[in-house]
Amino acid sequence: MGHAPSDHAGFTVRPFDITHRDVLRIALPMMIAYLSSPLVGLVATGVIGQLRDEALIGGVALSTVIFDVIFVTFNFLRGATTGFTAQALGAGDRREEQRMLASGLIIALVAGLALLALQKPLGALGLAAMGAEGKVAEAAATYFAWRVWSAPFVLFNFVVFGWIIGRGDALWGMILQTLLNALNAALSISWALGLGWGVAGVAAASLVAEAVTALAGLYLVWAKTDRTAWNLPNLAAFRRAFSVNGDMMIRSFALLIGLSFFTRQSGMLGIEILAANTILLRFYFFGVAFLDGVATAAEQLAGRAVGARYRPAFDRAVGLTTLWGFVFAGLVALALLAAGDWVIGITAPTESVSALAHRYLPYVAALPIFGIVAFQMDGVYIGATWSRQMRNLMVASLVIYFAAWAVLQPVFGNDGLWIALILFQSARSLAFRLMLPRLADRTFQTGTVAPR
Repeated sequence: MGHAPSDHAGFTVRPFDITHRDVLRIALPMMIAYLSSPLVGLVATGVIGQLRDEALIGGVALSTVIFDVIFVTFNFLRGATTGFTAQALGAGDRREEQRMLASGLIIALVAGLALLALQKPLGALGLAAMGAEGKVAEAAATYFAWRVWSAPFVLFNFVVFGWIIGRGDALWGMILQTLLNALNAALSISWALGLGWGVAGVAAASLVAEAVTALAGLYLVWAKTDRTAWNLPNLAAFRRAFSVNGDMMIRSFALLIGLSFFTRQSGMLGIEILAANTILLRFYFFGVAFLDGVATAAEQLAGRAVGARYRPAFDRAVGLTTLWGFVFAGLVALALLAAGDWVIGITAPTESVSALAHRYLPYVAALPIFGIVAFQMDGVYIGATWSRQMRNLMVASLVIYFAAWAVLQPVFGNDGLWIALILFQSARSLAFRLMLPRLADRTFQTGTVAPR
């Protein structure tokens, strides 16, 4: 039903402690790992830019949007696997850990093969939706035709990465993510520019990087699992996986809709506002990537506490990740303000766009402060697999966002659009945090205490 299966008495409580070091041991490596992801996008954009053809840039950008939608749709595989794994770890149940890992891998491989089987209609539908024509459509089709073959590897990596994080192996998570991103960037430069493969080279680089990372992940699964504890997933395991994954998919769509709507409304205010807001959103995405390290720590520690049925550890995980979340959010806000002039200076195409970006920079700096609890609560809810509540609160926050936009943008223009986005993050933060005590009370009930 979207929450941890702990709504009954008689379970065993497994006490354990959580310290500042436990939070930072997960958060810091994952911050490094997540920060490398936006850099790959910048490298790919720069490589295509070197080809001096605007049609190629536009084609890759449109095709990338198609893959963003497809892969965001399945990103729930990572979050759900993290929650299941952390809970099994807390419960000391190796068989359940590997059963849920197996169910996730099966779902990923079946979905990946389905995407390959449907690649032609998916590509045609996506390019039609993007309105691609002429050379732009040709470039987009070339990129899609190569990169779509990475789908099974991408989904496989989602599951393996979620499993590694659920186990608390943040260092291995950083290594895998860095391997993926570094190989992607290096091959993009080598194949697109060095060998002259152009758009096909950038897409093939993504395919090979995902495939190599999947092989590395498969080795880790083989090395870190107990061959005697493998069980084929039963119907109950698949039912639980599909229930949680479906809720998280809707949650991801709601977040994607919110950010896409912001971009769309920016375009309604004029090309210069769109350009300025797009530059500032890049700031935001870098900040979110950094703060996702705290969310990852919350996922693992909260999930482990739910699996152990130990409320003190859960409360400690929430408290420490809140503290470190605000510390890092403050640092991100200061960094955005300090680096804003330099980044805007090298990315803004005109003086007028630069001036607009400078004017609205304080809103971007404020977003991490207002949104950090939302990011952290995402982690807590994912770890606890409170997916149904997560889905409902995200949709409710999206409704508040649309209502705020309808009132604020007509009156305050782009200022109103930014304020609405801040209210969206604030609504998420408040709603998730206010619901937390009730969900925790229901999840943690009296049980037998295991010896420590």
